[in-house]
Formats: sequence, C-alpha cells, structure tokens
Amino acid sequence: AVVSTQSGHYGRESTMEKFNNLDQNGKVQAYYMWVDGSGQFIRGKTKTIHKAKVTSLDDLPKWTFDGSMTDQAVGENSDVKLKPVTIFKDPFRGGNNILVMCECTYADDTPHVSNKRTECKKLMEECKEQKPWFGIEQEYTLFDANGRHPLKWPANGFPRPQGPYYCGVGANNVYGRDLVEAHYKACLYAGVKIAGSNAEVMPSQWEYQVGPCEGIEMGDHLWVSRYILYRMAEEFGISVSIDPKPIPGWNGAGCHTNISTLAMRQPGGMKHIILAIKQMGDKHDEHIQEYDPTHGQDNARRLTGLHETASIHVFNYGVADRGASIRIPQQCEKDRCGYFEDRRPASNCDPYAVTGRIVKTICLGI
Repeated sequence: AVVSTQSGHYGRESTMEKFNNLDQNGKVQAYYMWVDGSGQFIRGKTKTIHKAKVTSLDDLPKWTFDGSMTDQAVGENSDVKLKPVTIFKDPFRGGNNILVMCECTYADDTPHVSNKRTECKKLMEECKEQKPWFGIEQEYTLFDANGRHPLKWPANGFPRPQGPYYCGVGANNVYGRDLVEAHYKACLYAGVKIAGSNAEVMPSQWEYQVGPCEGIEMGDHLWVSRYILYRMAEEFGISVSIDPKPIPGWNGAGCHTNISTLAMRQPGGMKHIILAIKQMGDKHDEHIQEYDPTHGQDNARRLTGLHETASIHVFNYGVADRGASIRIPQQCEKDRCGYFEDRRPASNCDPYAVTGRIVKTICLGI
C-alpha cells in the first residue's frame, strides 16, 4: 500500500489494508483495461474470475462495456467487446489478482476502429524474423488534483528558468518524487519492463523508460505502465498529464522511440541504421500522422524547432543531436551498430500505432 502525503489521504493506507488482506474465497479480481476512443487514455473495470489463480488467457472470458461512454459507440448500439490479450500482476490488489490488457472488437469479433493493436500485431508477425526491438521514453507532467496547476509551481508566475531540474535532486528542484518511485516499484512488481526513470527539463515533468521489448510487447507494456501511473497518482491526490505541450514556452513532452532490428544490432549494423533512417525520411508525413492521436495537431504545438525538437515540417538526423528528428547515439556511432532514436512521437501517442508505422517503413517497405 502507498502512504499519501496529500491532504484528504491520511490514514487511507491502514483503512484499505484491512480490506486488501481479506480472503477472496478462491477467486481472482481481474482488472480488464482498454484504450478508449480518444486513442490516448485507458479505461478499465473489474471482473471476478472463479478460479484461485489465472494461469493463461484461456481462463479469461470476453466481456463488454458501454462504448457510448468512451467515444467508441452510440447509445442505440453501445456494446463493445473486450478480448483479453495479455496479463500482468496487479500491484494495487496484490495476491493472485491481475491486470488484463484487452483489445476492443465489434460484436462479430472484428477489430474496433479504435483498436490499433490488431493491425500492429499483424505487422509484427510479418517481420518477426527481423526481431524488431523497441524502447520508449514516456514523458509526463504532474499537476495538482484538479489538473489545472503544475504540481508545486508558484501560485502566481513561474518557477526559475529551465536548467536545474533535469535529473535534479533537492526539494527546490524536483516535485513528486514519491509518486515516481512508487510507480517504478509497482511496474517492476506487475512485470512491466520498466528500464529507468528521471526528472525532466521542466519542473514537475518526469520520464520513465520501458524496454527493450520485441514486437507487440512494446505497446502492451507501455499502456499498462500508463495505467499504473494514473492509478498510482490517485493514491497521492495528483493528476498526470501526457499532453505534448502542457505549458507554452517550456519543454514539451514526447515518447521518444528507440528502434533496432537484428541486423542493426550486429557488427556493421550502422549501414542498416542509416538505410532505415532514410526510409523514415521518405515517409515523414505518414509517420507524423501516426505519432499523436490528432494526426499531427498535438505534435505541431511541440515540434517547433525549439526546446530540443526538430520542426514538424522538416526531417533530419544526427549523432547525439537532440534537436533532430532522429538521433544516433554516440556509442552506436563509435561501435558502428546498435539502435537509433525517433524523437518525433508525442507523449500522448498510441504505441501500437507508432511501432506499427515504424516496422511498415523499415521492415516491410510499405
């Protein structure tokens, strides 16, 4: 359980502990979650599974929800089906309780228009011999409970200019570390492949990294990590924003996506990295369309050519260049193999859409 330091949350730990420790009489609570019609937010609800432990997806029935309340259906035909696709441990309920990532389908089991996962999985299967690996850097911003004011920013005016906050230490430089640490531990417990975290350039802005993940696993793990972040923030009375440009004039938030194939990771792989980057340059507009849920409108606020971004209207790349569309790490340049970083995806992107578009371009030539 998590101890909150926000007003109104004192004593919640001991209250909830009494109930979390109750015997469940040989049953499991399964939290079914899905991506809603916005393409950037997660929804979920709990189902009782009449087994002492869930051991496979076969133990989980399909379910439905009211799509008229999630921008995925109309009231006259509101049922949308949930198809369980992957299982994680539940860090909030503990025990044998689980988190279940689901795909949305229509009544005839065809993929819902909001479901980007089915197409992504198909693409990953087509190029699985190339073993595409991904690592995504999820940036986000913490706000007060009502979501209107950045966490611990002055009531009037702004904090000191950007500079001391990135990877900073100290109460005057970083805000919300307790939530960040709790989220990290909860991801490890759940089985999410979280790789690291750090304070970001803007105060109250943070980042965590997920990966390396192969194929469809990347989208699953990032979406579940987002759910855990939002859910953990409830415990602290804090709101989380993944808006790409929450505060004009300050650094925005991205989902920088690191990519490699087996050929890139092997000796001499730099030629494959350069080829892939050039292929992505030829498809710049198509990628921008998939890199945020508004087909580039959100990213246009962020990709201005300022604050460590390239302009949305140009495509370029460079070694260690955080002002480029694509960054090649210095160590990879030295080793002549490794991976590269696509800095264009927005913080509110759908990772299924992003990784699917990437393999279409660099693995399948589409």
